[in-house]
Amino acid sequence: MTGQQPPAFKAQTEAAMPRWRKMPPAVFPPVLGAFGLATAWGRTVDAFSFTPAVGQILMGAVTLLYLYLLGNYVAKLAKRPGVLGEDLRVLPGRAGLAAMTMAGMLLALAVLPFSMPLAKAILALAVAGHAVIAVMFVWQFLTGPAEARTVTPVMHLTLVGFIVSPLAALQMGWATFSQIVFLFSVLVALAIWIASALQFARQDVPAPLRPLLAIHVAPASLLGTVALLMGNGGLGLAFGILAILMVAALLIRARWVIAGGFSPLWGAFTFPLAAFSSLMMVLGTANMGPRDGLVFDLIGAVALVAATFFIPWVLTKVVQLWLKGQLAVKTNSAVA
Repeated sequence: MTGQQPPAFKAQTEAAMPRWRKMPPAVFPPVLGAFGLATAWGRTVDAFSFTPAVGQILMGAVTLLYLYLLGNYVAKLAKRPGVLGEDLRVLPGRAGLAAMTMAGMLLALAVLPFSMPLAKAILALAVAGHAVIAVMFVWQFLTGPAEARTVTPVMHLTLVGFIVSPLAALQMGWATFSQIVFLFSVLVALAIWIASALQFARQDVPAPLRPLLAIHVAPASLLGTVALLMGNGGLGLAFGILAILMVAALLIRARWVIAGGFSPLWGAFTFPLAAFSSLMMVLGTANMGPRDGLVFDLIGAVALVAATFFIPWVLTKVVQLWLKGQLAVKTNSAVA
C-alpha cells in the first residue's frame, strides 16, 4: 500500500469529520454584513428617531451566531494551527479570516454599552488578530509566486480592515489610536483603489470574482463614517460622494457583476451595503443644510431597506451551505 489515500476514501473521511475540523472562513463575510446591518439600524435612532430595539435585537442575534461560528474556527485552529496559513492562501479564506476579525471589532462596539473593560479587551484581541492576518498575508504575497501577486478587492479587508476599530475606539477615548488607523487606512485604500483601476483597465474580471468588486465600497463608507465621527465633515462628505459613485457604478453594471450566479462570494455584497447605509445616515445627521441632509437620509433609508432583506438572505444561504458540508469544498477550506 502507498502512503496516499484514494480520492474517494479521502472524501468519505472528510465527510465523516466533525464540522468544526473543516470550518470554512468563508462563512464570516455575511456575518460581518449582519453586524453592519445591526449597526446601521442603530443609526436610525439619530437619523429617523426610530426605536433602538431593532438594532439591539439584531446585534444580540448576530453576536450569538458569530460566537458559535468563531468557536468552531478556534477549535479547528487549536487542532492544527497550520490551517491559518493554508486558509490565507485562497481568496475566500483570506476574505473570511479578515471578516472574522473585523466582526470582532464590531462585537466590541456591541458590548461597549454594557462593559467598557470587556469591550476594550475584545477590541484589542480583534485588532491583534487582524494584525496577525495582515502580516501573514503580506509575507505570503511578497514571498509567493510572481503570478499570484495580483491586486484584489480582498486586500481592502486584510489591510484596510483596521478602519472598523475606530467605531468603538473613539467611544473608548482612544483618539490617537483612531487617528493613526484612519491615516494608515486612507493611504492603503488609495493605493489599492489606484492599483485596482490600473489592473481593471488591462484585463477583465472573471464572472465568479465580480461580486468582490463591491468590497471597494466598504473602505470608502467606513473612512467617511470615521472621518465624520472624528469631526472632519469635509473629508466625510468627500468619501460619501465617492461611495455613492461606486454604488452607482455597481448598480449600472449589476447584470454584469452577478453574471456568475450565486456563490459564497456574494458575502462580499453584504458588509459594503451595510456600511454604505450607515455612512449615508451619519451624513444626513451631520451639520449641513437641511436639503442635503434629507437627500443623504433618503439614500441611507433605501440602502437600509435593501440591506435588511438582502443580507439575511445571503447569510442564510451561506450558513446552509456550511451546514450541508458544501461550503468548505466550494471555498477550498483547509482541514484540521
